[in-house]
Formats: sequence, C-alpha cells, structure tokens
Amino acid sequence: MPNRLALASSPYLLQHAHNPVDWFEWGAEAFEKAEKEDKPIFLSVGYSTCHWCHVMEHESFEDDEVAAYMNEHFVSIKVDREERPDVDHIYMTVCQTMTGSGGWPLSVFLTPSREPYYAGTYFPRDDRYARPGFLRVLRAMSDAWKTDRDKVLGIGGEMRRALNSAVENPRALGADTLDKAGSRFSATFDPVQGGFGGAPKFPMGHALSFLLRRAARTGNEQLAHMARHTLTAMYRGGIYDHVGFGFCRYSTDAQWLVPHFEKMLYDNALLLAAHADLYALTGSAEQERVMREIAAYVLRDLGDPGGAFYSAENADSEGEEGKFYVFTEHEFLKAVGPEYGAALAEYFGVTAAGNFEHGANVLHIAVDPAAWASQHGFDERRAAGILEQARQRLYAARARRVRPSLDDKVLTSWNGLMISALARAGAVLGDPELVHAAVRAAEFILRVLRRDDGTLLHRWRAGSAGIDGFLEDYAFLALGLLDLYDATFDAAHLATAKSILDRMLADFSDGAGDGLFFTARDAEQLITRSKDVYDGAMPSGNSAAAYALARLGRLLGDTRYEDRARALIETFGTQADEYPTGHTLLLTALDFLTGAPREIVIAAHDRHSARPYIEAVQQLLLPGTIALLHETGSAGDSIRALVPFIAAQSPLGDRATVYVCERFECRQPVQDLESFITLLR
Repeated sequence: MPNRLALASSPYLLQHAHNPVDWFEWGAEAFEKAEKEDKPIFLSVGYSTCHWCHVMEHESFEDDEVAAYMNEHFVSIKVDREERPDVDHIYMTVCQTMTGSGGWPLSVFLTPSREPYYAGTYFPRDDRYARPGFLRVLRAMSDAWKTDRDKVLGIGGEMRRALNSAVENPRALGADTLDKAGSRFSATFDPVQGGFGGAPKFPMGHALSFLLRRAARTGNEQLAHMARHTLTAMYRGGIYDHVGFGFCRYSTDAQWLVPHFEKMLYDNALLLAAHADLYALTGSAEQERVMREIAAYVLRDLGDPGGAFYSAENADSEGEEGKFYVFTEHEFLKAVGPEYGAALAEYFGVTAAGNFEHGANVLHIAVDPAAWASQHGFDERRAAGILEQARQRLYAARARRVRPSLDDKVLTSWNGLMISALARAGAVLGDPELVHAAVRAAEFILRVLRRDDGTLLHRWRAGSAGIDGFLEDYAFLALGLLDLYDATFDAAHLATAKSILDRMLADFSDGAGDGLFFTARDAEQLITRSKDVYDGAMPSGNSAAAYALARLGRLLGDTRYEDRARALIETFGTQADEYPTGHTLLLTALDFLTGAPREIVIAAHDRHSARPYIEAVQQLLLPGTIALLHETGSAGDSIRALVPFIAAQSPLGDRATVYVCERFECRQPVQDLESFITLLR
C-alpha cells in the first residue's frame, strides 16, 4: 500500500511512496505527531538522482524490519533537498559540524522541536564499510531519547545556539584577495589531469569562469591555462557523455574518467557558461563544439515543451549505476560496425577488460585527436565524419536500453542559471536560436512561477507551482535576465531584473544592510534563519546577489545598487579572504567592482546599423565592461526610462556611434568598427 508520500509532488518523495516506512513530508502534521507521541524525528534528505540515496532506500527503507522499528519509535520525514534547500542547508551544516563532512543521503535525528542531536549520511542496513548499521543507529538514537533525555536536549540546544550565533565578520576586500585566490588554485592545480586536488573531482564551472575572467582582466596566462586545461580534460574524460552529450555530476577519480552518472541541470549550465567564457577568450573550435553539444543535450532531454528546463537525469537504470551509458567491447564493436571498429575503440578507450564494473567501458577520448587522425590517415573532415557516424550508431544502440528516470520538476533557481548560460553562449556564438531558448525559459518562469505581486515561487511540476522562492531563486534569475539583456539589448529584461532584485532586497535583507537571508521574511520559521555565502557545487545566493546588484548598478548608473553589492561582499569578507577558492562568484563580483570599469553605449537610429558593434562586444570576454544600446525614436523609450542619462548619447549624423568611458573618463565617440574593436582589446 502506498504511504502518504503518494500525494507529494517531488519525484524524489514519490520514489519512496511504496516504502513500508510511514513517511511524512516536512510540515506541521509530522511535528505535531512527534510532540503528541513524544517521539524523536528521523529526517532523511536526498534527491531523485542520488545513487547512494537509492542504495539506502533499497537496503533499509524497503526492509520490513527496519521500517517497523522506524514506525514504532520515530516520526520519519522525507525531504527533497532540491525542493527545500532551506531545510537541507541548515541540517547539512549540522552534519558537517558534528562529523566534519556531509553529503547525501543526509540522515539527522531531531527532537520534536526540530533540534538535531545526531547526524550522518549513508548508513548501510548492517555494520559494513567501517560504518555502523542503520538498525544499530536507530536503536541507539531511540534509547538515547528514552534514557538520556537531558543529554539529547542539551546537544539539540547547543546546536541551535551554534547555528543562531553564526556572526558575519565584515572585512573590506581588494585585489590582494583576488590574487590570493589565483595562488590557491595554482597550489592545488593538477597539471596532468586538470582540476584541483585529488579524487573525487567536481566540475565547479563558476570557479573556472572566475579564473578566465581574472586572466582576461590581468593577462595572467597561468589562470587561463588552468581553466582551459581543466575544461578540455573534463570534456575528453568520461565525465562527459560522448554519445548523448552533457556532463555528469562529478568524477570518482582524478582522471575525470569514471563519473557518478547523474546529470544535473545546474552543472551543465555552469559548464556551458564557462566554455562560453573560454571561447570568447580563445575562439577555439573545440569550445564551440562543446557549447553546441551541451545546449543540444539540455534542449533535447531536459526541455519542457513550455520552454523551461527539468532538473536532472538519474544515474541508475534497472537498479545499476551507469548501466545505460557504458559499453562492453562486444557491444561497442557491434554498434559502430567493423570498418573502423578497431580505430574507434582506440579513440574511445574501449578494451576487453574495460575500465568500469563487469568489464564495461566508460567512453572517453583516450588519444590526442589530431595524432589519432594522422595515424590512421584521416584528414580533419574525414575523421569528424567517422566519429559522428559512430556516435549516431552508439546513440541508436543506447536508445534501445532502459533509460534512467527523469526528475521533471522545474526549479526557478536552476533555470536562472541555464537562462544565463544559453544567453551567454548564444551571444558569443552569434546563435539566435540559443538566445531564443533562453528567452522562452525566462518567459515560462515569469509567467508560471511569479505571482502578481512580484514574489517568486521555487518549483513547478506537472502543472502545479509552489514553495515560496528562496534567495537563490531571485539572485540566479536576475543574473539570467541581465545576461539576456546583454544578449538581446531588450530593455524589458533589464527592467524585470531590476524589479526582481528590488523585491529580493525588500524580502531577504537582515535590516542592517549586510548579508541576505536564505529565506524571505514571511517564510516558514525553521530553527534558525541562515545566510549562505559558500560557492560550492553551485554558487550561493549571496554571491549571486552581489554580482547581480553590481552589474545592475553599473548598467543603470545607480550607485545605490553598487553600494549594496559592496556591503554584501564586505559582510562575508573574512570568510572570503580566508578561503577564496570557496567564494569564487563573490570574488567575481569583487573583481567587477574593484577593477577598472568600462561603460559602452551604442547609439543608433536602428538596430541594424548597431549590429556590428553589438557583435564586437558580445564576442569578447570583457570583465568589468557593461554595454547599453540606445536607439533613437520610440524604440529607445524603454531604455531611456530606465537609464535617463543615455538620452544625451545619440548617433552623430546617420551613422551608429559608440560612446566609451573607461576609468571614469569618456573618450571621443567612435564610428569606425575596426577602431572600436582595437579599443575593446
């Protein structure tokens, strides 16, 4: 019989709807039951594409003995971390404080008043892997609640006080912190495999974008090399799906070879944006191919018909991780055919022994592509044709397999990241279809996940929108809209970004003009109201807010937004200076505000005459630069209403005219494209 999770919207919760565990969703019903029956709470947090979440479900939550014990001694709550990042953030912080590490599934034991007294991640059913068995943990936590209540309540109260006493340590930051970040990355850079540190390795696209933008700003070739080498190594590794495109979650090894196979929307968004930055810096044909492939994957496999994007694809199918993606040597050769089979096996690193479980192979580019083509007598065009034909045959063979499940919820925050990435990729490639895809996604979010009063909702699925928006929803969507303005010069996107950021400041500020809370002022009151600034797998809401406010202020010529961005950065200045590699988007905002500014206004009687100048701006990596388009006549009414000073910057004669101000000094207007490009470079 299904449990009450059968009524949930979350795909993750629905996966547990037939567990024998008497699961509750996070909410008053569960808390009241715990108080009434004097039972502790077991909180389990995960997400639908999490491999070890599936393992723990199969081992423990589907087990009748374990479920019976849970049902008798606990009130059990299941939370989708992607739907409730506020709950996840608080209790993950608890887990990291208690154990020194964290991850999913997150397992936390709470008092009925939601104070934590024990936390961990994955527990096997029985003692194994040097971990205590879940049944043993359950019994110990139940006994502690019954026989050592004072100690349990003491731990819970101590954790609540620790969470509530987290105080910012303001500090003004400058170029020395930006340089320190570069040095820290250099110290941990893997010069052979790319990436930073050892296994496991995570993509961290926003960190790579930071390095590329600092390289463009300072001319530091080492920063560009680290990002370029890492992005190339990831693309050629097994973390990238060379058959269906798109990046997997992370690499379990230092070689980017064997991934955890789930594919997340946010990873692909952040990596698409990083490749766009690299392409703008280098013009590499390989980067163009990667961008187009990532976009093709997202539009094909994660796209909702209404224009928005789903959250993720699972790692598992038929109960095995990676089964959909890997090939034995026999399967590979049968799919690609005999003519070039041996050469293709060499290219993709396919062997009889395999590099994964059960003799299977994770496909990767195991050779230098140019040397491989030369060795086999293929010119560039012939090699590309052979590889594409093989890819299509492998794709067809894979399509006959059971596909991993799709998490088809639409999250405002993650869509904001993909809107930003598609807009940037479309602009740098001069591809209007990618920009249009970003516009459609933005229109969906603003139509379906924005209330009439301007507040955002966090999640939509199967026609139903809900959950009040979090800071990351406002900040990520605002960044997406600002990048859409850069890609389209449609003032409506700039106006909407302003209204969203105004609402964000009204609802998430702490009253002191400093950091922004994770949740809005009228949101559910958890055991603490936290602030987050760590730029981990995804950037934090505070970092994204700082960058969005800085850019908006510069675009509008309104120093109030820039001042607010500076205050945000300084609020978390001590943390950022001590651990700069963990605050890369915050430091991107710092770099934008502290580097030499450049403002560009392209003035024209019509967009056609402005187009060459627009493309010149869009196709270069220009950190610290903002650009505005001012069309004369009624076409410019919207931008003049937003940016009144722009009215004085009009085309001279009948030719498009570019006004450039650098380091707070304005140059003579430019009407020659070559001179303008030279000036930009």
